[in-house]
Amino acid sequence: MNTFKQSAIEILQKTKKPLHYTEITRLALESGLLETEGATPEATMKAQIVVDIKTKGEGSDFVRIAPGTYALNPNKKEIRETPRIREVEKAEEEKIVIEGGFTGKGGEHLVCSELLFRGFNASIMSVDVGIDIVAVRDNQLFGIQVKTSNINRFNTYVFDIRKVSFERHSNGNVFYIFVLHGEKKNHFLILPFHEVEKKVHEKAILEVGHGKRYRVNIKFRDEKIYLGNMDHEMGYFLDNWNVIK
Repeated sequence: MNTFKQSAIEILQKTKKPLHYTEITRLALESGLLETEGATPEATMKAQIVVDIKTKGEGSDFVRIAPGTYALNPNKKEIRETPRIREVEKAEEEKIVIEGGFTGKGGEHLVCSELLFRGFNASIMSVDVGIDIVAVRDNQLFGIQVKTSNINRFNTYVFDIRKVSFERHSNGNVFYIFVLHGEKKNHFLILPFHEVEKKVHEKAILEVGHGKRYRVNIKFRDEKIYLGNMDHEMGYFLDNWNVIK
């Protein structure tokens, strides 16, 4: 089952009451159950639940209580998984992958072009093994991990880092660049590996997904940028490409 439906089930089981799909999405993101690079996670959540109900009927995990509001189906029936159901589920999962893929790849190209303009010989890796871009300048080699997010309706940029990838590439020449994608202007929060590691220890970055991922929440408040909560102002690293040295 894809992460949207699974996270919705877990949230509804935990709250034990019907919820609007925007609230389901918010709780799923905040709890770390949901991992997505898509631009509109609320719309995707609604679509996933609606399609599940339409496709499976009484066999769906969900029931619609009111416009946009859903609960777990107390009378769920066992149904045979037909080729039609499998086809629809596969198509919905592909939509999630494609949406996230466009966002992620777009961010990589943005970062790569910025590096090139700044005199780095930069190239996007053909295979993602935890490093998205390799860059060279003044005979120094840098590994760049790019994470891209659109701002959500809660005015926060949400990113996930796989813990195994983070631990695999743990050295001073690795940088995390968080692309804050905006309609009019993009911003880049550029953090050396040791700074990300520091924020993990300070609990500004939290373990989620049963300890398999790190969740990074970035937000602008009163023209300042914060990581996690308001105790971690990160203005020095915002659009500061000189950090990479």
